[in-house]
This record gives sequence, structure tokens and C-alpha cells, in this order.
Amino acid sequence: MSPKKPRKIPQDMPRPGEQHPQEWREDLNPEVMAGQNVGLAGPHPEKGARTAYDLKEVHRRLRQFADDDLKQVPVLSQGSRLEQGATYIDLKDLERGEFTATGDMQVGPENWYVPKSEVPYGIWNGLVGLKNA
Repeated sequence: MSPKKPRKIPQDMPRPGEQHPQEWREDLNPEVMAGQNVGLAGPHPEKGARTAYDLKEVHRRLRQFADDDLKQVPVLSQGSRLEQGATYIDLKDLERGEFTATGDMQVGPENWYVPKSEVPYGIWNGLVGLKNA
């Protein structure tokens, strides 16, 4: 059996998001990469997010945590898009527990989403273990 030859892609084949004429692309694909996980390109709202320590209402609700711990819990800003397949918890709805985001999800005005990937293990377990806080 002979090895498979790599498939050649024609040079005139459009790349994703480039299938429409330049002047119409933004109208036809306003968020062409929405929900795509393609590495470090693009915004990462969790990197510059306010923390549970900075948000007075969250700080009050999580008073059983030390200030130093709350400074390590980023709370995403309204409008931030969640990363598809990533795990989050909503500090306003702790009963829901942790959940896995889909590509179309974003932070609404009624959410205090925290990304698991940005919180130390021990603090995350403490957050997940809270009920009726």
C-alpha cells in the first residue's frame, strides 16, 4: 500500500472569512471568528479583568475568603465572549455550579463569570463548594 499524498489546495480557494468581496465582508460576517479557539490571537478578557476583590458587591458576598484570595479571582466584564469548551462559574448563580461554555456565550449584565483556568486550584474548589452564599 503506497503512502497517501498530501492534498493540494488550489491557490484560488478563499480562506475562511474571505469568501465574499472585500466591500461586503464586514456586513456578511460581522464576527467572523466568534467562538473559534485559534490560539492566543484575539482578546483575552480574563487577563485584564477586575477581580472579586475590586467589585464591592462580589467582595461582600464572598466575605469568607481572604482579600489575597479574592485578588486572584478575575470576574469578566459585561460583553466579554466566553471561550468555547472552557469551564466557568457564575458567582451570582452558585447553585448552577461550574459549566462549560459554548462559542456563542458572552457575559451579560446579570453575570459574574469567573474562568477556571485563571483561578488557583484551592480557591476554585472553595468557590465551587459554596451554596446559598
